Amino acid sequence: MNPMSRSADSRADTWILTAQCPSRLGTVDVVTRFLKEQRCYITEQQSFDDRHAERFCIRTEFRPLDADFDAEAFQASFASRAEAFEMTFELTAPGTRLPVVIMVSKADHCLNDLLYRYRTGQLPIEIRAVVSNHPDLQPLADWHGLPYYHFPITPETKAEQEAQVWRVVEETGAELVILARYMQVLSSEMCERLAGRAINIHHSLLPGFKGAKPYHQAFEKGVKLVGATAHYINDDLDEGPIITQGVEPVGHADDPEDLVAKGRDIECLTLARAVGYHVARRVFLHGRRTVVFSR
Repeated sequence: MNPMSRSADSRADTWILTAQCPSRLGTVDVVTRFLKEQRCYITEQQSFDDRHAERFCIRTEFRPLDADFDAEAFQASFASRAEAFEMTFELTAPGTRLPVVIMVSKADHCLNDLLYRYRTGQLPIEIRAVVSNHPDLQPLADWHGLPYYHFPITPETKAEQEAQVWRVVEETGAELVILARYMQVLSSEMCERLAGRAINIHHSLLPGFKGAKPYHQAFEKGVKLVGATAHYINDDLDEGPIITQGVEPVGHADDPEDLVAKGRDIECLTLARAVGYHVARRVFLHGRRTVVFSR
């Protein structure tokens, strides 16, 4: 089971505590002991110690047993315990829906999939706006009652266009930006502003095919797998910290259009899974690497 498939009711009273700190003795104990003292029942817990980075991370879902649970008092008390471990932490309330902005170009498959999962409650997000460098997908956003911003871009207007995008992100209070097949390279400045809170999806083919019609290139080479990678953006094109990857087998009977169709399916699933992990606080960033507590 993945975090997208859990109903909202199953999380109705479940809080999430995530934390990370330098590797040292007692890191699990400081979390579990505190939760016991606060009369909080642990329903799920995962932890990992990265020996290479000497960093520890932990994710705990819990249910308070007392009806008068005070989140502010909980955080204040835990902060004093965490300080001794140089531990940073975040407490996420039940039913939290992460505000997001989705960026698209002309391809509609990833946007349509995200909108469906949003509409049916499979993804605990709140879509505040859809931003595009083309007008093509406005009817889809309009049908869902979502604001649609069309900001055309040329090499000469790139800085101005990104300033418009950033204004939307700030004004909507978006905590996550999803690049759902947005076919523009973000500037270094924009990548820095969105570090750790922008997820991109791209095809993953071996050998690597760049440029126009990658699936047609793959067909000519007789590939046996098509795939997709969802990652956080950074200043290296399509080389940011990876969250999820997916693959789908193809065969000699598949023509280029079959590869395109299968590629679209795996892109949708891989992106949705990455977004689900991010909003469920299952992803920890360690430089160019990630720790992902999947289910």
